[in-house]
Amino acid sequence: MGPRVHHLGVGVAQTLWMAERVQVRSLAPAEGNKLLGIVRRGSGSVVRWRRAQIVLWSAQAMDVPAIAKIAFTSEDRVREVIHNFNADGFESLDPKYAGGRPPKFTLPQRQQIKKIALSRPQDHRLPFSTWSLSKLAEFLVAEGVVDDISHEGLRVLLREEGVSFQVIKTFKASNDPDFEVKKNRILELYAIADGTAKPRKGDPTVIICMDEFGPLNLQPHPGKQWAPKAAGKGNSEAPRRRRRRATYNRPHGVRHLMGGYDLSTDRLYGHVVKTKDRTAFLTFVRYLRSLHPVEVRIAIVLDNFSPHLATKKDQRVAEWATANNVELAYTPTYSSWLNRIEAQFQALRYFALDGTDHASHREQASMIRRYIHWRNRHAHDRALRELIKRANVA
Repeated sequence: MGPRVHHLGVGVAQTLWMAERVQVRSLAPAEGNKLLGIVRRGSGSVVRWRRAQIVLWSAQAMDVPAIAKIAFTSEDRVREVIHNFNADGFESLDPKYAGGRPPKFTLPQRQQIKKIALSRPQDHRLPFSTWSLSKLAEFLVAEGVVDDISHEGLRVLLREEGVSFQVIKTFKASNDPDFEVKKNRILELYAIADGTAKPRKGDPTVIICMDEFGPLNLQPHPGKQWAPKAAGKGNSEAPRRRRRRATYNRPHGVRHLMGGYDLSTDRLYGHVVKTKDRTAFLTFVRYLRSLHPVEVRIAIVLDNFSPHLATKKDQRVAEWATANNVELAYTPTYSSWLNRIEAQFQALRYFALDGTDHASHREQASMIRRYIHWRNRHAHDRALRELIKRANVA
């Protein structure tokens, strides 16, 4: 019992008892090491890990308010955990489940978990820059989103919701003064192509995305392949997987692929050229124009590469577009991600170039042309769809 304190009022003496400080009982060295092991491993039940952490902090002489602050929980909850441990020992750390199959999370719970996982910890006033599975699971339990969730269970749930741990990439902010106007026009054209919006009077009904891919060099490209697993020391004269040469010269120059992706037919088109100047560009867009009747208005989504533009000295691009019932929809500066052909180029690189070492430009161009033919015949190939889905933004 704590010390007695007397408060003297007017003719009245009040006697109060100060509450004793809540602290974990004295721990044996083996118990301390066991608690430390639970906290360090961080696997299994998040509830058990959080309770072990609270007990360990109390054993290190931290008071209840300090523990509640760093554990992001209430002081009453901290006192309850400590009292239970003093009474029941390590058994009190385990959550008391009723048995049966693991709990299934409701749709609102799954949506909230996904929303928090996609947010930044700083948005919740937490002092770290990224979520780990342990930090995210602890926060979900502390916020009352779920009663308990294991790290593996959280990993599986996020994978089912299409969320994975990815590298943060760089970006360039567009300094185009007409960014919103250009972006919204391109999105309007995509809505027409997808059938979610009806074309207004004067709007094109066929949308084609166009861009250049390259440069195409004659060099060994990195890639992956299926190969037997390593067994023993191996034989250098008969390696178990294909190798690529590490030294090479490039005396044959480069080529470029001019590509067009017709959203109305889901078909990819391409010409391999030596130079990507304005003349080569006009030759290729004339080919794209020839794919549809002249009375059908088309739009070509493309970037601000100088051969795509009309200049004071060379008005050929603008004159050709006006004469051939074509709208040229330029992406804003530093916004090539709006062009849907970029995802098609990523698939082309993956399936046709990765892991190759062509001896000539003719051989490489033949490989690209044969891939385009294959892609147009197998537009709904599952691996192709998944790769394009990951790469597609707009």
